[in-house]
Amino acid sequence: MLKIYNTLTRTKEEFKPIDADRVSFYACGMTVYDYCHIGHARSLITFDILVRYLRFLKYNVKFVRNFTDIDDKIIKRANENQEDFHALTKRFITAMHEDCEALGLLKPDIEPRATEFIPQIIQMIKALLDKKYAYIGGNGDVYYDISKFKNYGKLSNRDTEQLQAGARVDVSEAKKNPLDFVLWKLAKPGEPDWDSPWGKGRPGWHIECSAMSTDCLGDNFDIHAGGQDLVFPHHENEIAQTEGATGQKFANYWIHTGLLQVEGQKMSKSLGNFFTIRDVLKKFSPEVLRYFMITSHYRSPLNYSEDDMVKAQHALERLYTTLRDFSGLAQVTSQKEDQDFINAMNDDFNTPQALAALFDLSHKINKLKETDTIKAKKLAALLKQLGGVLGILQQNPQKFLQTTIGEQADTAKIEQLIQARNDARKNKNWAEADRIRDELDQMGIVLEDKSSGTIWRRSPAKAGDLRET
Repeated sequence: MLKIYNTLTRTKEEFKPIDADRVSFYACGMTVYDYCHIGHARSLITFDILVRYLRFLKYNVKFVRNFTDIDDKIIKRANENQEDFHALTKRFITAMHEDCEALGLLKPDIEPRATEFIPQIIQMIKALLDKKYAYIGGNGDVYYDISKFKNYGKLSNRDTEQLQAGARVDVSEAKKNPLDFVLWKLAKPGEPDWDSPWGKGRPGWHIECSAMSTDCLGDNFDIHAGGQDLVFPHHENEIAQTEGATGQKFANYWIHTGLLQVEGQKMSKSLGNFFTIRDVLKKFSPEVLRYFMITSHYRSPLNYSEDDMVKAQHALERLYTTLRDFSGLAQVTSQKEDQDFINAMNDDFNTPQALAALFDLSHKINKLKETDTIKAKKLAALLKQLGGVLGILQQNPQKFLQTTIGEQADTAKIEQLIQARNDARKNKNWAEADRIRDELDQMGIVLEDKSSGTIWRRSPAKAGDLRET
């Protein structure tokens, strides 16, 4: 029985999709004016794993992740760059796709872009005006009137009166209430615009997601997900405007990822601790970053540090070392050994416990290698299969263990040195064999002498070394 923590009710609930074997899932995507940072990576990886696990449970998942390709930040950046905003967003959509591919993310079934949904946005705003949930302000912009929505604040559990008391508003906006938010913004000279019944302009940020999600998944769907920073006001406003327009419950389950810090501080360019996904992948493999992100429960805060990334690489090496002695691993049917993993994931996608289950399985495999190779191979196949649910352990083990990020040592040179060491050992020239081993150690190469021959892997650099690269 899968249980999901629902932000809307602040409780873990048994997951009951609208259709018994189908799941409709919408995740708020990127505002595409810059490269994705590692905070984005956390959400992207979390939602990828949720989709993978739901499909593992045999649900037919329709996964939608949007692009916000028009808003104030995009216009500002395009003006700074002196480029067309379409060129800017196209460039960063391409960059995000490259990052997602590097991280091994499944492709969404639909990737709507706000600028492609202007007619749907206008239609929803019309419905809100007709139902008196919206009004035209003194400056010509269209606003949502939060006083008309009875349960405003129900997602974030915030009291409207307290929010109003602490809010600021520019009187020139001609809002009725400081918390009222814009649905349609009249264009200023030189800004992108679209025709509407209220004049040339563009949509507000919140209305974009409401129009895209309901058009792709229907007025009521199963899961809406995003980062914790989106609970208020973005998701709160989505609920108000969507339920106001449709008269139906919007999403049944609301899932939010915890915030990410860097070395114990909020990530900020001014603090010099702001890292894009691309920055990190210059030093660590994508799978290491993915593993690191799931060592903490998705709702918990997560602190990024290079020391912890190195620990993540060591942990992955241990699992890949278990798989290294097996080849031709086939898909396996459910076994009793997968129950701890399933129990963990059924408990609100508890990936730290799921990883613990994988290490327990790895321990069993290592014990069986010498006594029951058939059973060991079956469990190794299961380990790889369950790892796939988390998006890990799908590489060739030896390739993973021999690959590092950054300056690559010459593989041919390594093989030559290993052969020279083996020749020295055959000739009982132990001093030369030790010297070569020390040379390889300085290159970050770890040797393992087995009855079948010498195998090698790369040792991850220490965090201090990485900071110097």
